[in-house]
Amino acid sequence: MSDTIRAGLWMIGAIVSFTAMAIAGRAVSLELDTFEIMTFRSFTGIIIVLIVASFAGTLRQINRQQLGLHAIRNAAHFTGQNLWFFALPLIPLTQLFALEFTSPIWVILLAPFLLGERITPIGILAAILGFAGVMIVTQPWQIAVSTGTLAAATAAIGFALTAIFTRKLTRTQSITCIMFWLTVMQAVFGLIGSGYDGDITFPSTTALPWVILIGCAGLLAHFCLTTALSLAPANIVMPIDFVRLPVIAVVAAQVYNETLDLWVFVGAAVIFGANYLNITFGQRAKA
Repeated sequence: MSDTIRAGLWMIGAIVSFTAMAIAGRAVSLELDTFEIMTFRSFTGIIIVLIVASFAGTLRQINRQQLGLHAIRNAAHFTGQNLWFFALPLIPLTQLFALEFTSPIWVILLAPFLLGERITPIGILAAILGFAGVMIVTQPWQIAVSTGTLAAATAAIGFALTAIFTRKLTRTQSITCIMFWLTVMQAVFGLIGSGYDGDITFPSTTALPWVILIGCAGLLAHFCLTTALSLAPANIVMPIDFVRLPVIAVVAAQVYNETLDLWVFVGAAVIFGANYLNITFGQRAKA
């Protein structure tokens, strides 16, 4: 079996995991607020990371180097993920996922300032096309932009910052170390956010399986995506990720009776084209 096929199989795992996390997030959104969801998700993640690292023999890779950078990275991810969960019950799932896919566009725009990378003419064109795609998805000229769409769009910036700071961390830190501080720090952030008013709601017996699923699916999705990228080039792997949009559209129509909006797919296609253009030309420039 070729590496490309294996990467595709890992991406199927990532798509299933991201979809499962969205369904589970909606299931608990009426019982738990976003801070509580993140708190219990993170505690689930801590247990999983420690168990897997123990079996893999990588616990010794966990260290306290670069704690400041870990904190910045996890603050960005915590903010983005909270906004994502906040938008989850407020807007159609297809719109949420389409706006999330603008994250690579923000990486293009922010990397020159945070990583010292040069922005190329293709990067500028990709950013313009990505913005056009967002406008098609949100259609602000027809419908007033809601708090849900603003939260989803801002979440993409948080995910972009996460990717940038993760790139910095991977230069010196192992995946086990990054995942450990990810879950631990976000558990602390979640406790502060959910407990500032002295009232933390614990998941009921009905919600608990969904919370565990969120924790497992979130970690598995990123593991599958990282593994796929280690097997095949980004210009092959990342376009597969866009299969999430039609998958979530079908799930949303079947489970939540959401309308399949043609313009969401048109906008998502423009965003996909912008990302693919940047990835493809970026790979050629490195060749």
